[in-house]
Amino acid sequence: MRAQFVLSEIGVGLRRNLTMTIAVVVSVALSLALFGGSLLMREQVDTMKGFWYDKVNVSIFLCNKHDAEIDPACTKGAVTKEQKDQIERDLKNLPVVDTITFETSDQAYKHYKEDFGDSPLMGSITPDQMPESFRVKLKDPEKYQVVTTAFQGRPGVQEVQDQRDTLENLFGLLEGASVAALSLMALMLVVALMLIVNTVRVSAFSRRRETGIMRLVGASGFYIQAPFIMEAAVAGLIGGVVACGLMLLGRYFLIDSGLDLGAKLQLIDFIGWDAVLTKLPLVLAIGLLMPALAAFFALRKYLKV
Repeated sequence: MRAQFVLSEIGVGLRRNLTMTIAVVVSVALSLALFGGSLLMREQVDTMKGFWYDKVNVSIFLCNKHDAEIDPACTKGAVTKEQKDQIERDLKNLPVVDTITFETSDQAYKHYKEDFGDSPLMGSITPDQMPESFRVKLKDPEKYQVVTTAFQGRPGVQEVQDQRDTLENLFGLLEGASVAALSLMALMLVVALMLIVNTVRVSAFSRRRETGIMRLVGASGFYIQAPFIMEAAVAGLIGGVVACGLMLLGRYFLIDSGLDLGAKLQLIDFIGWDAVLTKLPLVLAIGLLMPALAAFFALRKYLKV
């Protein structure tokens, strides 16, 4: 097969159906950009989980005199020294516990004042109203339920609070956004495939006379179909390149410049450039192969030579 002939046929086909080719490129680019974005979103969620779960503490808040009067969980009265000592011993005996930090009422009040000093309620809160607590760091954050089960409802314990619950809501929201992006990507992918099939059919119909002559002179089916398949592959590859550009621009604009989230949200461990670059070959491969396969099957059904 002469490469010059195939390349010339590809150029003719792309120019002849320029409007539909542009539509294919745009739809493929958008669908692949959404696909790459959803992959990066999932990786960002996994990165944030690894970053934050390692810092998650389980807090065991103890009853004080104020809680004993108003909190149903503290109806047995404020925590006693014996109860605190027993809780500490039991915590040390749990194999999942890494470190234990005890926070007094004065320390809790100081931290609350640092975080919410501007609150109108600050003037009505006194140190003795702040609960004492044990802050427990776990060796495996996934096993936080062990501590909750062991101490929730125990005399002197007001509440066992796991910071993971708050994080799970955030991660659930991010994963939901990733699923939404994948769903939209699937819809765009269907549109792109339909455009590819229609473009190939129109191109084959417009050149039915040439392909008929080629068949009469003994050209093989693959020789006739190759230009159409490669037209679709080239259009898809261009769309893949555009999608890669959108992914790179998105990473740069959102994190490094523009919105500059990397500097504004330093508590979030954002994915690096390596995570984006490793997705680009996959996006390009899908952009090349998906239209080629769609054109191949479309030709088998619609190309009459």
